[in-house]
Amino acid sequence: MDDDADNDADNDADNGAEDEAGNGAASRPHGAEPAAGAKPPGAEPGAGPGAGPGDGDVEVPAGTALAEALVDLAVPYEDVNAVLAARAALDREPDLAQVLRTQVRELVRDMGVVGGGPGGGPQLGPRLEALPDRGPAGQWLPLLVLVAARPYTLAHHRARGIDPEVSRRTLADTGRHVTVHRRRHGSPGAADLRWLGRLFRGALYQVGRLQYERTRLGGATGRALADAGLPLGPGDPVLALHVPDFTGPLDPAACDASLARAREFFARHFPDEPYTVVTCHSWLLDAQLADHLPADSNIVRFQRRFRPACGRDEPDDRTTIGFVFGDPDLDPAALPGRTALERAVRDHLAAGGHWRPGAGWLPL
Repeated sequence: MDDDADNDADNDADNGAEDEAGNGAASRPHGAEPAAGAKPPGAEPGAGPGAGPGDGDVEVPAGTALAEALVDLAVPYEDVNAVLAARAALDREPDLAQVLRTQVRELVRDMGVVGGGPGGGPQLGPRLEALPDRGPAGQWLPLLVLVAARPYTLAHHRARGIDPEVSRRTLADTGRHVTVHRRRHGSPGAADLRWLGRLFRGALYQVGRLQYERTRLGGATGRALADAGLPLGPGDPVLALHVPDFTGPLDPAACDASLARAREFFARHFPDEPYTVVTCHSWLLDAQLADHLPADSNIVRFQRRFRPACGRDEPDDRTTIGFVFGDPDLDPAALPGRTALERAVRDHLAAGGHWRPGAGWLPL
């Protein structure tokens, strides 16, 4: 990672806390998607609790069809055969297969529902969780759930008129999280499973360099925006911005282009949801970074886009270490200094300082 690409970092996990982030197919050939215009149960826009496929309608592709789906999701090639083996093992694990069917129904039930709000809002979708003690089928169960739900997600996108390329880029974030898991833990799997659920529920979209999540203002951020004179408050709709890793430098021109596209994208595809503000809760917005990085660095220029909202007072060194160095459990006294960003984070900690994720907003 060079000094310009040092901004190429992810703030997925930073958008939770008390603020915006919500947590919160009929029988057909393996891998086939619902026909264009079809509305599988729960896939139509705004589908809410109660909708979803029945037990007999949940199908997980196998063999070549599964391999093709995994490639479409950008799952690393080195993991594809292991997932195929897990799918075969699933046929011998009826209780795990039932868990999968239940979780697909829960995910599809909440397709398109906007979460978030004060306190994080209601739990949406299933609590995806790997079960490594159950062998390959348990280890890869969350990924198989997402593969089985993918046709419904794509149908929901089509019903909203979303460009297939945006759908492809959005769901390809799955493979990034498989890579993140290996980077952090040195073992196969998928990281940040709650995050992946948001992708497949139609809550989050990759639009150019940045990602945007349809959510609602939390209590602290909502009050901060109201105090700034905006006609918004806790519970109002907002787009939460995320910066994915492994996608190149956080180039200002790329950010400009993404924000311009997002303004048009959400107005066109979600006209019933008036998004006028973008928020960001991230280690990237820790104001102390500007004291350690060049004024023309991508991170500092990214920070200047935002007006301050509510940050966190308590130190959170693990979050910053995790996103900058790949593993939040690294010994702060043994951090490398390969880039300007790594040296800034390391030296600040060595001097007795701490890092605190920041928060900001900007008009869309």
